[in-house]
This record gives sequence, structure tokens and C-alpha cells, in this order.
Amino acid sequence: MQPLERSYRSAAAGGGFTLAELLLVIAIISVVAGLGGGLYVKTYEKLLVEKAARQFLLTARYARIVAVEKQTPYELEMDTENQGFVLTTTQWNEETGQTEKILVRNYYCRPVVFEGKVQFENVQMTENTLEPEEGLRIVFKPNGSAEPAVVQIGNGTHHYTVAIAAATGKATLYAGTVSETKPATIDLDAL
Repeated sequence: MQPLERSYRSAAAGGGFTLAELLLVIAIISVVAGLGGGLYVKTYEKLLVEKAARQFLLTARYARIVAVEKQTPYELEMDTENQGFVLTTTQWNEETGQTEKILVRNYYCRPVVFEGKVQFENVQMTENTLEPEEGLRIVFKPNGSAEPAVVQIGNGTHHYTVAIAAATGKATLYAGTVSETKPATIDLDAL
């Protein structure tokens, strides 16, 4: 038994890790994990902003198409307090004999509430004649036109801008702030 004990003791004495080496490895792993976690959080925040901007863009495009198709105005209403938007239209109610505003909710369109710190950062509308308490809305008309608007969505760090042309009602998405983007204008006389 003596030779076996001797070999066990010599392997334990020379082949193990010291406490300092283990702490160093743990510190390196912690630093790498911390950097990865920070990158993940920033990427996730950017994706939330991009998702909100794309949802706004797709809702605006849908509003234009359905307004032309159904020959009735559709309104993209922005709720700057609760940070979200909805698409509405008017419909004739046969029971009451009046038109009533309805919320559009289907496979292609639904109300959206922004996640995280995403918000409307800048909204510029040239023809909006609504009172401030009525909220901001972009009307898409049956002839394919819309009220011109430039809407910046962001979280303070990441920004996307959606521009809606008046003559065509076309919505375009730009990366960056309103001042960084140059929304295209259409000269109808040149066509």
C-alpha cells in the first residue's frame, strides 16, 4: 500500500490548481460574460426601436391600401401618452343610423403599444388642424393621398424615421433622426 499512497500524494501536490489560478479564471469568465451581456442589452434595445418603426411603417402602408380599396378614409392615430398607435375608420351602424369610429383589428393590422423605452420622439405634420387634446393622426384618403408627416421613433439612443408623402400616401422608413434624413419630395409637374 505504500507505493500507491506515494503516487497519490505526488499527483495531488503537483497536478492541481491553486486558489489564485481558479480566481483568475473566474474573473476572466466574468469579464467576458459582462461584455457579452452589455452588447446583448444594447442590441435588444435597438431591435425594439426597429420593430416599433417597422410596425408603424407597415400600418401606414396598410392604411393607404385599404383606404383606396374600400374608398373610405383611414386614420393612423398616435397615442403619445401611452406610446403606441392604432388604425381607425368610420363605419355605418344600421342600428343607430349613424357613422361610428371603429378600431381596425385583423390579421394585417392591430393596435401597437411600444415596448421598453421606445417612444415617439418627434412628430412633424404640416396639415394637422386638430386640437392638441384630440391627438395626432394621419388621414389616408380614398384617392391614395395622405396628410404629410414625418415621425421619429426612438429610445434616446437609437432612432428611426417614417416619412409619409402627401401626394401618394407612400410611407418610407429611414434609419436616423428627422434632421439626419432627407425625405424625398415628389414633383407632380415633372411627371
